[in-house]
Amino acid sequence: MGNIQLGLNLEFARYENGSFDWAMDRAAEIGYRYVEPMVHWGRELLSEAGYFHSRSMLDDPLNLKYAAESRGLQISSISAHAPLAKPDIAVDYLKQAVRYAAECGSPMIMVDDGPMPAWTTEEENFTLMKYTLREAVQVAEPRGIAIAIETHGPHTATPEGLDRLMKLVESPVLTINLDTGNSFLSGNDPHAWLETIIPNVTHMHAKDISAQDARKYRGKVRGMLGCACGDGIIDWERIIRTVAGADHDVVLSVECASLEAAVKSHSYLGGLISKMHPNR
Repeated sequence: MGNIQLGLNLEFARYENGSFDWAMDRAAEIGYRYVEPMVHWGRELLSEAGYFHSRSMLDDPLNLKYAAESRGLQISSISAHAPLAKPDIAVDYLKQAVRYAAECGSPMIMVDDGPMPAWTTEEENFTLMKYTLREAVQVAEPRGIAIAIETHGPHTATPEGLDRLMKLVESPVLTINLDTGNSFLSGNDPHAWLETIIPNVTHMHAKDISAQDARKYRGKVRGMLGCACGDGIIDWERIIRTVAGADHDVVLSVECASLEAAVKSHSYLGGLISKMHPNR
């Protein structure tokens, strides 16, 4: 059996107007072992000014590696979302993200199907996504970098759509990041869904959705930042039992909307993992 580790997606810094370094400091102080940074192309004013947590892939990836190591952290994944059905954007972006991940010490990159072109049919979208994934996989395989497909977009909103997407390209580096909150908001049971795909799940967004947001947004959106884990509708004991049965390590990367929620999520999930699996 693999290990369950706790990580923190740095998205929580957005609502705190926090910089990358601020978010990394908070993650280490709270006690997380892993972090999931965001990367972008080019230069972005808010990031350069310290009001946003994303890092430019024009920067030396070793700077990101050292930023994690100096705080006693490891990188579980880098958030490198690009619209798979828009190869003019996604192909070069994902190739660079894979190379960046290999140098900064991240075992994988995070992607989703993203917005579709306005003029394409569903069949055309899958052809375009196949092209993008095939190009990205050719760079990822020799570097041993996984490409984790997140349940976030129009096709990954259902088990059937995710399964079809995963079958577009046959490669051991193509894996799944199940986002518990997103999959619930899309109208699914994330607990049952996880149980059917756990062999291919290498990373998870541990996201809880408050009862109020569940009533307001379920069936209307496919994603949002969550509340503190344990304060919402997700059955975390069932999630942890399923992940504990995997034959590989999985990081539960908390994705929430505030520093307070990040602190509370660490305490809640860490306590559950210790209680249910004291030797992990």
